[in-house]
Amino acid sequence: MSYESTLEYLYDRLPVFHHVGASAYKPGLDNTIRLMNALENPHHKYKTIHVAGTNGKGSVSHILAAIFQSAGYKTGLYTSPHLVDFGERIRVNGAMIDRQYVIDFVEQNKDIFDEIQPSFFEATMAMAFRYFADEKVDIAIIEVGLGGRLDSTNIISPLLSVITNISFDHVAFLGDTLAKIAFEKAGIIKQNIPVVVGEWLPETRPVFEQKAKEMNSPLYIPNTKLKFTGYENNKMIVQTDGGMQYKVGLTGDYQLKNVATVLKTLEVLNRIGTIPIRLDDTALRSGLENVVEITGFRGRWEVLQDKPRIVADTGHNVAGIEYVVEQLKHQTYEKLHIVIGMVNDKDISHVLELLPREAEYYFTQAAVPRALPAVELKKQAERNSLEGQYYNSVKEAVESSLNNAGKNDFILIGGSNFVVGEALAYYASTYSQQVK
Repeated sequence: MSYESTLEYLYDRLPVFHHVGASAYKPGLDNTIRLMNALENPHHKYKTIHVAGTNGKGSVSHILAAIFQSAGYKTGLYTSPHLVDFGERIRVNGAMIDRQYVIDFVEQNKDIFDEIQPSFFEATMAMAFRYFADEKVDIAIIEVGLGGRLDSTNIISPLLSVITNISFDHVAFLGDTLAKIAFEKAGIIKQNIPVVVGEWLPETRPVFEQKAKEMNSPLYIPNTKLKFTGYENNKMIVQTDGGMQYKVGLTGDYQLKNVATVLKTLEVLNRIGTIPIRLDDTALRSGLENVVEITGFRGRWEVLQDKPRIVADTGHNVAGIEYVVEQLKHQTYEKLHIVIGMVNDKDISHVLELLPREAEYYFTQAAVPRALPAVELKKQAERNSLEGQYYNSVKEAVESSLNNAGKNDFILIGGSNFVVGEALAYYASTYSQQVK
């Protein structure tokens, strides 16, 4: 099998939630336990940190991985979904999983897949855990796929659990109240293992406190306040209430809460003393400043070019769009252009209510079955006084926005991971070499 045919097998043979939605969701750990037993439980061979949350878990996971790598640890990183390349999901010291390893793993385990019938996520997670063991990583940062309590990744016993925040997303699976969603996320809290909760609300705080009490798990919340003070060499400068300054390689004011969560996580890790090498200030600063370069992280307020300024951001639920819209308020431009597409199981009406009316819109759809048809998105948007044209491909929408934008305009690309992923791939192949 080639790499491409191997990926086709994974996508076609195994249900993929991020492509088809609910029909691919397999809650519970039975399949994962059977897979891990068949693979000799590779997740027991290295230390882990488990990261859950509605928004922010990807940023926190990548920053933590960058810090550990800067401290000298061989570091695995498992995240989802990918934007452009499947290998983004599984990295060791920032490098994507070797393509031949993907081919060999699938060929060697087809009989197991046929017997267990795992989901795409369960199979790729098993691949990641085996890869990390074979690569002899010191530690792996593991991002939850969906929820926490019944997520496949919840078989690990981490050094520490992290829950970034709670907001409405995947309500059909996790519950229709913040307390219910918090209960699912709190499911990653393990017996006697510390947990850092980056942000909580009146509805969610009792849930976390009760679960931590039941599990005898020390619970920590960030107590450092951060503020944005400016940019230096395209890095965001943030300052703590204690006067410490840090450069952060991820831009966007919404990253302040994620950085505060990381600072508390490092404080707790150093305090509990379960890691042999201290995560010192040098590692912290290097990881924060160089997270993109170290880990290959993409799609979080990612600036693709200036004149016109183009930014791609994967915020796709109400809370994520709130962060993005707030960030837009800090930008200066002559005209705002927004390329947007969404999947059909999100809270589309509430997202559209948040978007600015003064922008010109390019409604589009990614090439996945879950994508809401662009013409339908346009119809719904018009009810919220959002004006623009629809395009049946991300390529067409991006091209049109670039053709219409003046050099002092601003183009935002977002609405779903798939739209951003297709836009990044298209932009890189077509425009990046033309932009100075």
